Amino acid sequence: MIVDILDTSNMLFMIPIAAVIALIFALYFFRNIWSRDKGTPDMQKISDAIETGAMAYLRRQYMTIGIISIILAIIIAAVGFVGEPTSRYINYKVAIAFLIGAGFSILSGFIGMKISVNSNIRTASAAKKSFNDALVCSFRGGAISGIAVSLLSLGGLFTVVAVYNALIGGDTMTPTLHAVVGYAFGASFAALFAQLGGGIYTKAADVGADLVGKVEAGIPEDDPRNPAVIADLVGDNVGDCAGRGADIFESTAAEIIGAMVIGTAVVALAPHTFSNNWVFLPLVLMAFGLIASLIGISVVRMKDEEGDVLKALNIGYYLTIALVLIFLGVTIYFMLHNDTSQWYYFFGCGVVGIALGLAIVYITQYYTGDHKPVKDIAKASETGAATNVISGISIGMESTVLPMVCIAVAIIATYVLGAAAGAAIDGKTISESLQGISIYGLYGTAIGTIAMLASSAFILAEDTFGPITDNAGGIVEMSNQPEEVRKRTDKLDSIGNTTKALTKGYAMASAALAAFLLFAAFFEIVAEILREHTGLPYTISDVFNVNLGNPLIFVGGLIGIVLVVFFASLAIRAVGTAAGEMIEEVRRQFREDKGIMEGTSDPDYAKCVDIATRGALRAMVVPALLPILVPVVFGIIYRIVFPDIAYMAVGALIMVGTGVGIFMANFLNNGGGAWDNAKKYIERGNHGGKKSPAHAAAVVGDTIGDPFKDTAGPSIHVLVKLLSTICLVTAVLFVVV
Repeated sequence: MIVDILDTSNMLFMIPIAAVIALIFALYFFRNIWSRDKGTPDMQKISDAIETGAMAYLRRQYMTIGIISIILAIIIAAVGFVGEPTSRYINYKVAIAFLIGAGFSILSGFIGMKISVNSNIRTASAAKKSFNDALVCSFRGGAISGIAVSLLSLGGLFTVVAVYNALIGGDTMTPTLHAVVGYAFGASFAALFAQLGGGIYTKAADVGADLVGKVEAGIPEDDPRNPAVIADLVGDNVGDCAGRGADIFESTAAEIIGAMVIGTAVVALAPHTFSNNWVFLPLVLMAFGLIASLIGISVVRMKDEEGDVLKALNIGYYLTIALVLIFLGVTIYFMLHNDTSQWYYFFGCGVVGIALGLAIVYITQYYTGDHKPVKDIAKASETGAATNVISGISIGMESTVLPMVCIAVAIIATYVLGAAAGAAIDGKTISESLQGISIYGLYGTAIGTIAMLASSAFILAEDTFGPITDNAGGIVEMSNQPEEVRKRTDKLDSIGNTTKALTKGYAMASAALAAFLLFAAFFEIVAEILREHTGLPYTISDVFNVNLGNPLIFVGGLIGIVLVVFFASLAIRAVGTAAGEMIEEVRRQFREDKGIMEGTSDPDYAKCVDIATRGALRAMVVPALLPILVPVVFGIIYRIVFPDIAYMAVGALIMVGTGVGIFMANFLNNGGGAWDNAKKYIERGNHGGKKSPAHAAAVVGDTIGDPFKDTAGPSIHVLVKLLSTICLVTAVLFVVV
């Protein structure tokens, strides 16, 4: 057995150690939060309604995901009976790993949602005492979610790898990873359903609540007279908590597995005799990253109520990054120095990955915080909704430039640094190493990706912090708490919107940096299939050749483009359709029951919750199945018609689709975030404040941006990785041997 936890040279023992430490922190935070006061009976009644609605939706959504997952697993297992070579790569072992990955992805989302709906009421109550109490309660609630998801991702993957390695055996990790790629596919598959369905739900409710409540009825946000307000608050949990938890889980799982696949290619390089530490390094780095995140989470607090919340969060993040850098250097040296004295090049790759994460955070803060872009949109609102929308779209497009430049620089830097290490190892010049495809260069990109993801527990804590504060503000508003309390939750909510935007930028950047990692993993599997079944010494350099100048291969790129754009259109349209039903229902209740606006009768909240639930479940299935069916069907057709270039055309589909997906996600996330914060900037008294014409225009822009930033944009993060993971599993279907 290669996976030996008792072998100190591979440092795998750090994974259970990190897991135990994380559990201790999670239990401490859990006891700290659950021991806090739950507020007044009115506050508890609202919180209970939110939890009931969220649980009802998740039960129905997870049943849908479970049924489709079981059907897919049966198909995967059945394909294994086709015979060699297909059965070696697609079989019941892959099917079981697929179900485990999907199950853990669902569990990650459920934990995130459960923690959120129990932290929001306690944060609302804590806001009655002090701002710092509310901050600590909400952030530690987010931290439990971040820790739990990271534990499931790292611990679950390590357990699957160890068990499969013990059962499958072999002299290398390659047979084990053939089966484990099913885990990444399952994680991505379930995450896309969770993120897309949750995004449709939350934005259908949000759009309906805003357009009828704010614009038409002129009542405040989260006013208890709005029939859609409970559905809106439920949506924050099923979209931003359950959906994002599954998203981050699949990001770390898929990218660790991709990095391990590239590690096996490094180990197989002749004439070297490298250890399997190259394969295990991504797992160990994530374990140290979890420990660093725990320390960073622990220092977040404020003494001065008038202080800068974002600064307090950034202090924790910077400490996390500093610790990750230290752990990165120590781990890479310890695990690789016996194989190469050039280990420091890979440390440099990790530094580049971390720097990219920081750069994306700052760029996202600039475009979605209280800076010139947001203020420009707010000013444009003075002349109406049309100029607000024009300004928001242009700024969303502009916001893609700097992230793309940073991503391009990071990919080049990590690849060249890895290739430079390879040149020194093989006794070549760097220019010689860069001719063709450098395995070491690809491994450098993998290390950069994993280093960036190492702080994912802290990032997810910041993300879940957002919906917790949003719900807390809603509970305070609906239970008619004093204005002082509402000001505290409003301040937290404003920061929560920014941290949610930062998380989306982080997820997008990690997807972009991981792009070549996952492309390379796909082509490495293709090379291995050809190597095993032709007897010829195929390497990744021989097959990683996607010539877009060939019209037949270029068509694959076109299919990738239209797949991403069509997916985004279906996601946005689904929100519009469900929101339309929500708007009509809210109008009907206002029209037929005058007592709602007078405060003498209660709205029918349950009806709006049901509309959002049915709309999300009905609309999520077709777009979520597209990234599975399209590449597989396209690849099989090409294998029949153009067998020699089928895998290249599928590679073009993945690569071009990923490039367009990164642009689209950036545009949708940042544009929507800027619209949202422009509205909030006006609500703080600028450009006429609430109920002014500028505010009405800003609400329209914010409403347009809602499905951009919370439905289509985040779902595309998952889509681009699902394209790669499904092709990792099905690569053998596109190769003629």
